[in-house]
Parts: sequence; structure tokens; C-alpha cells
Amino acid sequence: MIATVLYFVLFKSAVVEGAWSPWAEGSASSGECFCEAFLPNSTFPIGELISLEKTAVEINYKLELEISKVETYELKLQIYIAKITNLTVLIEQMEHDPDSYNELQLEEVKIKIKQVEALIVELKASIQISSTVLISIREQISVVIAVLTQLEITYDKNLVLVTRREYIILQQKLEECETRHNEIFNPNIGICNHGGIRRISKPIISQLNAHLNAGFKYGGWGKDTKPLPGSENMYWYSASSDTLVSRITQYSDYYKLIMRQGFKTHELYVEYRYDWRGTGNNYIVRENNLYYQYRSPFAMAKMNMTSATVAYKVIPKASAQFSYHYSANQNLDFAADESGLWVTYATVESKGKLVLGKINEQSFQVEEVWQTSIFKPSVGNTFMVCGVLYATRSVDSKTEEIFYTFDTRTKQESYVSIPFEKFQEFYAYLDYNPTDQKLYMFNNGYYVTYHVWFNYEGSKDKLFIEE
Repeated sequence: MIATVLYFVLFKSAVVEGAWSPWAEGSASSGECFCEAFLPNSTFPIGELISLEKTAVEINYKLELEISKVETYELKLQIYIAKITNLTVLIEQMEHDPDSYNELQLEEVKIKIKQVEALIVELKASIQISSTVLISIREQISVVIAVLTQLEITYDKNLVLVTRREYIILQQKLEECETRHNEIFNPNIGICNHGGIRRISKPIISQLNAHLNAGFKYGGWGKDTKPLPGSENMYWYSASSDTLVSRITQYSDYYKLIMRQGFKTHELYVEYRYDWRGTGNNYIVRENNLYYQYRSPFAMAKMNMTSATVAYKVIPKASAQFSYHYSANQNLDFAADESGLWVTYATVESKGKLVLGKINEQSFQVEEVWQTSIFKPSVGNTFMVCGVLYATRSVDSKTEEIFYTFDTRTKQESYVSIPFEKFQEFYAYLDYNPTDQKLYMFNNGYYVTYHVWFNYEGSKDKLFIEE
């Protein structure tokens, strides 16, 4: 298919009248004819593109297998649940009237229990294998998308888009498979019955930002942390070549995000009408509201993207002097988790040490604050999970580390070491989304996500992707 498209593109460029031609012709003084051909500096890597197409076919086959497995798991679960329910009823009857059952009947029940246990062990092993395969497929797709992005920047966009669309379809299929896997095997979304973060996955790179511009390294992206009905699949993106926040674009789903087809762009500045611009890149979207750092006056702001209205409130004692390690103007950092909306900042009184505030979403006021012991300019970024603050710092150019936690329930702080890999050294945005338990990072202009594993007593990681 690619070879055919390439032939068509070259043939079309040769026959269009008036177009620039790579050929020059004429005659020399001796009467001899000459013809000069001007060849491009680089040759389009058609072999590489064909290879990527073959890889797409292989990935599609793997995905189809995994999707059929998920359907099988769902059916098996229904069967197992029915068996367990029947056994539970039978055991309750035996407990109420033990004299009515002989030793043989008791032995039969024990055998049935062991059979169910064996089935569950078998299913669990299958799920772990399937989860590992899904991780492998996602990493494979991420690598290919990065290659396609580079090809699209360097060579003919139309030609590369043919293959890019095939991979976008695969990404969608993978998202659907993971979502269904998650719905079946991870009932813990929104529940905080764990002991905090255990580890972070490797970075999952979606692609370069919607502007296809590596210079747009100050920005953020993600999903609504508390979506309105019908907006559960919506994504958003905002970025610039500096820390000024001027606009945010919304996308109806992941496919539209990757294809750069936004359904609404909200401008924060219209000359002679209004100036709602912000600074810094630690904003979030919650219930279709953008929470961000207002530029003037220095305050926290809330833009209702449904009504296109903005409100701002000054946080008492919050200072614009203290930003994060990686970027300037990140003085107010907004976060959302299972328990609500938060903001971190520093004050002159605290001598730059980080302060955590809980925001009342109805009154849009900071209703409670906690003082931490960490110096904000030494911190890479922070995020909240289940009422616990997590702070990161740089270890080296390829490694970041969660090094500090503060539990708002117990007011206990801890120094920990949970390293995770960075795609590139610089990042301007990191936040947790409680709707899918993922970390969203804007890493030097790229969309990056991480899966999060939690500590559970007596069990291994309980996320929908396991390694």
C-alpha cells in the first residue's frame, strides 16, 4: 500500500503544470542537449515505513487475541461467581443443620472448594500473563508512534499519516482492551484501602504535542479528574514556548487528541475584551473547570469552560517567589485526588517550605492548610493520591524519584525512595488522575503517562496492568 501511495505522490508532482520541477533541460553551445536532475538531500525511508506497516499487522493480531481473552475471562468470572454463590449457600445450610450431613457429603463440599480455588489460581495466572502482554503492546506502539512523529516532521506528512492512522486505530483498540480489563479486574478505582504508592511503571509515550513542536515544552495534558456525564473520555491540552498560559484545547477522546482534532479551544486572552491569562503549568481540569495560576493579580483562578467565565481568589500569604526546580512561575500547583481539590504553594513566613491547602470547591476558598518541611525550589513536582502528598526530585537526567510524602489524615511526613524513569530530562507538568489511577506528565513537549502500583496488605500490585 505504501509503495502505491509513494508512486502516486511522485507521479502527481511530475505532471502538475506550473509546479516546481526537480529537472532542468537545455542545450550546450556545441549543440549537445543536457539534462540536470536535482535530487533531494535525503531519501524517503520507504522500507522503514513498510516495516512499520507489517508491525501494525502483528500488533493487531496480538490485540485481537487479548480482546478475545478478556471476553473469555469475563465469562469465566460469571461461572466462578455462580459456583462460589452456590457453595456459600450450601455451607450456610450445613452450618445451620450440621447433623443432617454425613462425612461423605462434607468431603464432597471440600472437593468443590478446592476445585474453585484451583480455577481461581488458573484465572489469576492467565490475567497476569495477559497484563504483561498488554504492557508489551503499549510499549511497542509508543515506540512506533515516536518514530512516525519524527518521520512526519522530516518527510512527507501525507505519506506518513497513512501509517500513523493505522497505529492510532491500534492505540484505540488497546485503550478499549485495557479499559475492559480494568473494569473486570480492578474494582478499586476511587477506593483508598491501600498503603500508598509502591512503584511507578516505565514511561508510556503517546506522541509529541498537538503543535508538533518540541519548543512547546511548557504545558500540560490529561483527562478531567471528575468528568461531567458524557465527558468521561475527554482529554485536554495546553502548551507554549514559555510559561504564559493563553489557551486550552479540549478533545472528545484519545483518538481526537492524537489526531490533533480538538472540538473546542478556550482563549484566555482576547484583545480589548478580556485578559484571563495565567502563568506556570500546574493546572488541572475538574468538572469542566480549569484551575490555574492567575497572572495578575497573583491568585488561584477557576475558568468554567461550559459558561466561559472566570473567577479568581487570592490565597492569603502565598508567595510568587518560590517555584519548582524545573520551571519558573510554578508558584501555585493544583492537584486532585479521590478526596477532592488541592493546591500547593510556599510563603515568605515558611521560608520557602511547601504549604499544602485543601480547596472547598463550592466556595472556591482554601479551607485548611498543612505546613511541610521540604523546601519547594528543591522539588521537581508534587501530586496528591488519597489525601497523601507525594513530592519528586531529580536523581539524574533519566531518573526522577518520589522522595517525600505527607499524609493529611495523620499529619505524618516520611522520606521515601520510589524511583521512576523519565523519557527526557525536563518536564513541566506531573499530576495524578483518580479516574484511571495514572500519572500524566508533559515531558519536554511529549505526552507521557505512568501506571501506578499501590501497597496492599497480603497481596501484590492491584492495578489493571501488572508486570
